Amino acid sequence: MKTLHSHVSTSIFIFILSLLYPFHSLAIDTITFSQPLTINQTLVSKDEHFELGFFNPGNNNLYIGIWYKQIQQKTYVWVANRDTPITSSSGNLTIISNGNMVLVNQTGTIVWSTNQPTRAGNTVAQLLDNGNFVLRLENDEDPENYIWQSFDYPTDTLLPEMKLGWDRKSGITRILRSWKTINLDPGTGDYSLMFTVRHFPEILLMRKETLIRRSGPWTGRRFSGVPEIKGRSIMQFDVEDNSDEIYYSFKLVNSSIYSRLVVYSSGVNQRLVWADTTKTWSVYWSFPGNCDHFGECGPSGICTANPAPICSCMTGFHPKNKQAWDLRVGLDGCVRNSSLDCRSDGFKLFKNMKLPETSKAFLDQTINLKKCGEICKTNCSCAAYANMDVTEGGSGCVIWEGDLIDMRQYADSDNGGDDLYVRVGASDLVCIVHEMTNMPLNIYLF
Repeated sequence: MKTLHSHVSTSIFIFILSLLYPFHSLAIDTITFSQPLTINQTLVSKDEHFELGFFNPGNNNLYIGIWYKQIQQKTYVWVANRDTPITSSSGNLTIISNGNMVLVNQTGTIVWSTNQPTRAGNTVAQLLDNGNFVLRLENDEDPENYIWQSFDYPTDTLLPEMKLGWDRKSGITRILRSWKTINLDPGTGDYSLMFTVRHFPEILLMRKETLIRRSGPWTGRRFSGVPEIKGRSIMQFDVEDNSDEIYYSFKLVNSSIYSRLVVYSSGVNQRLVWADTTKTWSVYWSFPGNCDHFGECGPSGICTANPAPICSCMTGFHPKNKQAWDLRVGLDGCVRNSSLDCRSDGFKLFKNMKLPETSKAFLDQTINLKKCGEICKTNCSCAAYANMDVTEGGSGCVIWEGDLIDMRQYADSDNGGDDLYVRVGASDLVCIVHEMTNMPLNIYLF
């Protein structure tokens, strides 16, 4: 009788615990047709880096999300149904007969789906240790054959191994989009971070349709306007452009470190690294700062991030609106001191530059810098030129026509920037030569 009483007491105790702590892990990382995920369960990746389950951020709605398993401070890195929340008190994530994964609410209505073409064979959904949630055939773990993956549909966070860019085969464009309200509403917000594929590769921060910030073009080693990317002791950065896809990604040298790139609902864009000693997210890089806003110093203006003033005109130029410039409003930019004459113009080398905005630039991967300069010299519309790729001695050619917009100059090459050759009128060349003493003449007449 004592034994029976003991069993009953134990059962009651377990039942009470289940009411107090209703969310528990399935101790597995996979959903199948016969084993769905219910509201009081979670999936945990194999080495317990990530966890997936239902969550309520405080707006009385339910979402399916992924967060770090080992970090007590709940940090969401992906949300499935960000714009179609469950408004009832329960839901179910399951595999249905056509092989897709669906999220249903209390009445059985589908509120979110992977929505892929029907496949022959049993499918499963698995949470991987890199934070990717994938739909695949039961007996096929080849990443090339995934039917669907969360890495193709990011929310506000870029994790190591995720790609920001365009898949040419599938047509999928991977863009980060902020939450509507930080920590409260994961719906699609106003800010987005995207990897541009139309021109020189670079990353853009947008507020709806307005360009807020650009990284500067990728020049083979880093983005010319993101000096903080030099921290390769813990991270490696990559830009790939091939017949299948064009993208930016990063990976961690030490897999035990957690790092993420986030765009917030306030427009702040940060790279964070988890500091295990202090149990906090350390800001490794952050926008905005001085010289970060697009076109801050206007056409032909250079931002230097000095305490004040931050804007200056390039050699051979002067402020277009002197009154506004003196008030430290540089949006009108600079204009040339003298008219150009295509035959007698030369070029001034500006070092450690965030290269200008490239929407009207001409690119040629096949020629070297010398040939690039010769082409620019004979093209009277050419305002500046530079190497496309600065690695291994430099290669390729970029030519800018019209205004040079959104430039920044860094103190030295370790902090960022690349070489930019700017067209200067003959009379200004004479002035430059007179000003230079005991220095290499960075003037190119051809």
